[in-house]
Amino acid sequence: MNLDDFSDLIERPDGGIRRDAEERRERLIVPPGALGRLDELGEWLSAAQGSVPVRAIEQPRVVLFAGDHGVASLGVSGRPAGTAYELVRSVLDGASPVAVLARSAHVPVRVVDAGLDCDPELLPAEVVRHRVRRGSGRIDIENALSAEETEAAIRLGMTIADEEADSGTDLVVLGDLSVGGTTPASTLIAALCGTDASVVTGRGGAGIDDLAWMRKCAAVRDSLRRARPVLGDQLELLAAVGGADLAAMTGFLLQSAVRRMPVILDGVVAAACALVAQRAAFRAPDWWLAGQVSGEPAQSKALDRMALNPLLDHGVTVGEGTGALLALPLVQAAAALAAELPEQTTPDTAADEEN
Repeated sequence: MNLDDFSDLIERPDGGIRRDAEERRERLIVPPGALGRLDELGEWLSAAQGSVPVRAIEQPRVVLFAGDHGVASLGVSGRPAGTAYELVRSVLDGASPVAVLARSAHVPVRVVDAGLDCDPELLPAEVVRHRVRRGSGRIDIENALSAEETEAAIRLGMTIADEEADSGTDLVVLGDLSVGGTTPASTLIAALCGTDASVVTGRGGAGIDDLAWMRKCAAVRDSLRRARPVLGDQLELLAAVGGADLAAMTGFLLQSAVRRMPVILDGVVAAACALVAQRAAFRAPDWWLAGQVSGEPAQSKALDRMALNPLLDHGVTVGEGTGALLALPLVQAAAALAAELPEQTTPDTAADEEN
């Protein structure tokens, strides 16, 4: 497998369609600019769909990739190592923030176990059947994955993207359910952006104290030493300092762009995977939106590098796709306005209507 092959497979959203959408926007009864970013969103979605006027988003889906990370054993997370399955269980039971919001918005949620460190019997078969391995390696001293596991995880993400596209999903809200996941995410972003550990290290979705933050900085620093020698190969980079869930999300993002399926990114983990995917296929970010500012400094670095401007800044740090799902109604509103607002009536069109 060579991720660089995606560069030839991914095309940008249709520029001609976008110009048509912009021209149509000029004719609407609401003055251009009066709707702010909603205009831009409507035009972007129109180009992604290849349709003027834009179609309503009718089958959105939340897709969450789950995994545990060995580096969490260093005390770098607000949750105990190996407990990501509890996050999954909370989503499946409808008790997590993303589950509550999804239920309210009538958006289905799909959870994919890429690398949880738990007995498969603790979760439904449809969740665990894709698992690549049980947990990911401790990236400060060892590889997260073998080369074979990395390729399997990438292919898993591609398969999930194909399944969603084939089933009619027209927009994906992408997030993660992980313990320790922000440490490899920060490492990947620091490596790809050429920055130091202290610049990218945040406090994670669960929040950590100053001592845990210092441990996390040290873990990112040590992991960066292992990442830099393999920067030229995305697969080797994901194997060294990624994880099964991160590799699967990277494959999902690349294949979603191939299938012309728009994606809203959630937090720093999704941003890290997007940055790796961008390194493989520079046109891929044209198919993604940044849902929200998560407060993680690494996320800001990654989004800046990809020129993605977050839609929301509500201070939501819980992760798990929550912030990106909050942005979905904004995208749906942009589509509705672009499609349903009437065009201005000119003297010529008024005369035609009378005749």
